[in-house]
Amino acid sequence: MTQPTGSETLWVTQEAYERLQHELAHLKGEVRTDITAKIAAARDEGDLKENGGYHAAREEQGKTEARIRQLEDMLRRAEVGEAPADDGLVEAGMIVTIRFEGDTDTEQFLLGSRELLSMDSSVEIDIYSPTSPLGAAILGKTRGDHASYEAPNGKTLTVEILDAKPY
Repeated sequence: MTQPTGSETLWVTQEAYERLQHELAHLKGEVRTDITAKIAAARDEGDLKENGGYHAAREEQGKTEARIRQLEDMLRRAEVGEAPADDGLVEAGMIVTIRFEGDTDTEQFLLGSRELLSMDSSVEIDIYSPTSPLGAAILGKTRGDHASYEAPNGKTLTVEILDAKPY
């Protein structure tokens, strides 16, 4: 599995884009205001070295600011489009089911971005980037097609596309 780099386009539906914008506005507004108030209240208590509330609020502030930067980056790279059609064509935003040549087990994963899946924490599925070796090999293929790619260990692996459904 790979994660997108900071310059990779992030393909999103309009709904996902709006969720990202909403989360960013919430963090920059209510959440920042709340954290600032917690820090100010903890400062008013005096000695900051042993003030657990102050340190907890500062840690929360750091995590919030990191998420704000992540969301801003995601929105900057976002390309809004339609959800993929349910036509069996492998493309970003699809749940893909494959079987490795010579194996009877199947594997299922999301071809897309871990960042978007993190918005829906109820889903537990592997994620492969469309630019990963496997992702690039199966992109544009359809049910029944075979694709080969070179694994990081140098071996050539072949997979059969069993299914591709929109996420």
